[in-house]
Formats: sequence, structure tokens, C-alpha cells
Amino acid sequence: MSKIETVRKAMMQALKEKDAPRKETLSLLLSALKNKAIDKRADLTEEEENAVVLREIKQTQETMDLAPADRADLIEECKARIAVLSEFAPQMMDEAAVAAEIDAVLAELGIEAPTVRDKGVIMKSLMPRVKGKADGAMVARLVGERLG
Repeated sequence: MSKIETVRKAMMQALKEKDAPRKETLSLLLSALKNKAIDKRADLTEEEENAVVLREIKQTQETMDLAPADRADLIEECKARIAVLSEFAPQMMDEAAVAAEIDAVLAELGIEAPTVRDKGVIMKSLMPRVKGKADGAMVARLVGERLG
């Protein structure tokens, strides 16, 4: 079942339960997913659907971060929206899983003692494996820690 169908079912359930904030958040997510599919002129892959969900979470997080401290209502609304969106987000990799991917890439590339010069090659092989599954800043930090 595609994410669009899943979100639509969840939105209908929220509508039946008269949960307006949840319904509104799901409606916005559904619109973003449909717009991406229209732009692409084809069905979205799971990776593309996940990217849309993560982008929506990031935008809501930025709105919350930029909200004035005295706007508690806006901050609470953003937190609730992020909680709903997170239900549809992909499971993110933890540091141990990313470290295992780094080890696998180093083994594939035959690099036993990585240096700063190898960082570009390592990142080029590593990022397609973890894109959308791990935070890019965390990946860069972990690779940086490995460099000698």
C-alpha cells in the first residue's frame, strides 16, 4: 500500500473521530505527496514518499524554531504536527547502524586507514546507502571521526 493510501485512510479515521488538528496535518501531508506525484507525472517510490514526509517534518521544525517564545500556542501546534508526521516517517538509523555501513564501505573500497583525502570517495559511496535513513550531519561526523 502506498503512503498516499495510508495517509488517506488515517485522515478519514481522524475525520470520523472528529480530531481536527490531526486531520488537518494529514491533509497537508496528503497534498504534499500528491503534488510530488503530479510533478513527477508517475507514482512515487517509497524513497520519494519518505523524502516528502521528512521535508514536511523539517519545515514544521523550522517553523517551531523560528516562533517567538511567547507564542506557546504555535509551538504546541508544531509539536503536535511533528508527532503526527513522525508516524509516517521512515525509521532512522542509529549511530551503530551508520558505523556498520561505514565499515562496509571502507571494506568495499579497500581502505584500511582512511585519511582526510579519502573522505570524498567514502562519502560518495556511503550517502546513497543511508540517504533518507540517517541524519547527514551525523554521518559526516562519524566519517570524520574515522579519518586519521
